[in-house]
Amino acid sequence: MLKAIHRTILLGWAVFFVSLAPANAQLFETSADTAYMIDAGTGSILFAKNEEKPVPPASLAKLMTMEVVFHALSIGRLSMDDTFYVSENAWRTGGAVSGGSTMFAEVKSEIRLEDLIQAVIVQSANDGCIIIAEGMAGSEENFARLMTERARKIGLENSVFRNSTGLPAEGQVVTMKDLARLALHIWKTYPQYYHYYSQTEFTWNKILQRNRNPLLRMDIGADGMKTGFTEESGYAIVGSVNREGRRIFVAMSGMKTDRQRAEEARKILDWGIRAFESKEIFKAGEIIGEADLYGGAKSGVALRAEGAVSILVPITNRDRLIARIVYDGPVDVPVEEGAPIGALKVWIGDTLSQETPLFAAESVGKGTLQQRAVDAIEELMIGWLRG
Repeated sequence: MLKAIHRTILLGWAVFFVSLAPANAQLFETSADTAYMIDAGTGSILFAKNEEKPVPPASLAKLMTMEVVFHALSIGRLSMDDTFYVSENAWRTGGAVSGGSTMFAEVKSEIRLEDLIQAVIVQSANDGCIIIAEGMAGSEENFARLMTERARKIGLENSVFRNSTGLPAEGQVVTMKDLARLALHIWKTYPQYYHYYSQTEFTWNKILQRNRNPLLRMDIGADGMKTGFTEESGYAIVGSVNREGRRIFVAMSGMKTDRQRAEEARKILDWGIRAFESKEIFKAGEIIGEADLYGGAKSGVALRAEGAVSILVPITNRDRLIARIVYDGPVDVPVEEGAPIGALKVWIGDTLSQETPLFAAESVGKGTLQQRAVDAIEELMIGWLRG
């Protein structure tokens, strides 16, 4: 039976220490109940806390609403000049009479899509969301199914949507891991629309409203994205900072007040920028390690990544960083050059920060009968020790 092999490796600079001890405490402490932070450039996970805990999304669901819209724009299904009808349902459920976030759309009027996008992003307009949902899918229920389907297609595994607004609905949940990955996806995939998240105000129906994201009013390089609140899970935020040549995204939930939300978001984003430095640990084509072979002409096969491998290293607590090659092995032969073998996994504290696929750097054929016999005896004797 093939078993997962974890091979701790020493990375290539003298001041870097790879810990052999198990990770325990986090490098950063936050009062948020659940949080997840990603570095956009390297894909490194800088922080994770209860990141897969399902919580009601509140207005953070509107990030997924906008992803569906941006996708439709990118494939030509919609244009910014398309107009959408304001139904009585949209006006009553999400408009001024509802008492929630609204753009004050007039019932039975028509509104350009670009104005609706700004209203949803800047003003968190519930009526704007429902107008879009009904215009694109005929009903909020149909649109919510589109949201969940798109979520799965872009790799969000644990979020389920029941409406376009994030208003309370049974079975509607998200995770901070999914939301941070969604934020990164929107920035990467739709750069032509991302600027709306840094827009500080929007006027509709002669009513000016300011963006509710407190990070935009701080001098920290913030340019997005969304806030939310539910009685069940407290105050939440998805934030983005672009500073000092780096961009990071964070999703947090479970704060007790809007002030605490702003302070915790600022604190973790500042830490994410200042507490790490980028290091290229392997150049393109450089051999990273070796995987054991079973019955091969050689005892092992050299491994490399597709390109250079860079990671973010904590400026302090470098002894809390662990790097391991992980694969199922010993690997059967023959092995063709370029075949996927395993991954280089890097932990920062107890957070799996980065995972880089590894591939065979050479082809290795079957060994002689004697070599295969030796491997069989060795596997019989020590294979059970692997885990």
